[in-house]
Amino acid sequence: MTDQNGSQSKRHRRVTAQTIADLAGVSRSAVSRAFSPGAYLSAEKRHRILKIAAEAGYQPNALAVGLKEGRSNLVAVFVGSMRNPYDAAFMGCLARSLNAIRKWPILIDGTDKSANSAVEELMRYPLDALILRGGSMAPEIVEHCARAGIPMISSGRPVSAPRVDNVCCRNAEGLREMTRLLIARGRSRFGFLGGPPEFYSSAQRRAGVLGALDEAGLRPIAEATGDYTVEVGAAAARRLLRENDLDALVCANDATAIGALSAARDLSLDVPGDVAVVGFDDIAMAEWPIFNLTTVRNPIEPAVGAIIRLLEKRLADPGKPGESISIDAVIIERGTH
Repeated sequence: MTDQNGSQSKRHRRVTAQTIADLAGVSRSAVSRAFSPGAYLSAEKRHRILKIAAEAGYQPNALAVGLKEGRSNLVAVFVGSMRNPYDAAFMGCLARSLNAIRKWPILIDGTDKSANSAVEELMRYPLDALILRGGSMAPEIVEHCARAGIPMISSGRPVSAPRVDNVCCRNAEGLREMTRLLIARGRSRFGFLGGPPEFYSSAQRRAGVLGALDEAGLRPIAEATGDYTVEVGAAAARRLLRENDLDALVCANDATAIGALSAARDLSLDVPGDVAVVGFDDIAMAEWPIFNLTTVRNPIEPAVGAIIRLLEKRLADPGKPGESISIDAVIIERGTH
């Protein structure tokens, strides 16, 4: 058994450049040159080394090669609440786009209590850049990341710091226009169901609703906060709708709005006859016939495209001043208003 375990351990040991050098009877530097286009090495020796490497399953250490060229190709991404379907969809698009330019994301939960220590731990890695999904993260985490000294792009929460680039949806404008639309349709008894107050996105969206109501000489009848999830949104909406005579409920995101639609059904309220329910983000579920949710689209592909452009410009010129790109929100009219 010992011999068998020993041989298994040997077979599963990582194949290194030195392993290939020993098998090919050459120096370790010759192996390195064999994998470096243009490096001097005889054709016969290069062919032999590459053949042995292929048979052994060897690949050069990409991180080591990148660092020699001044790039690790590692990009840390502090994500928001992945319980929110919008954040999950955003991260999927961002990961694909980073992979397309041969950058490899390291995902960190920016909403976890250990996020501050994670920033410190990340400083030990040779990161090319840091992308912050800051719209649904506590401000102290955002500030901690901005002080890290790594090229940084903040998405969702503007960060005012030297050489930090920003991409942000026009949150307030989006819900201001949606609220104006509801007022034009005759709605006047408004409730607002937000996310955590410390989240930039929720605060901006609330400001948009209040701004439009103020323009019309109105005030919200009732407000509540949730956590951007369907379950908490349903519970909070149930209380608001049961205790207040609302004819419009504006929700800070689609997951919350979907929860509100469930609460309205439980209370035998007709949507939109008795009460209009609208959201923000335009997640995939919003257009399902069972929901058919009127919402404000927070465009993912334009935002991710802007992040990638800013990342490439920042890596090409690390000392350039920070740039900010604003993404327009788009009203999507369906059947709940």
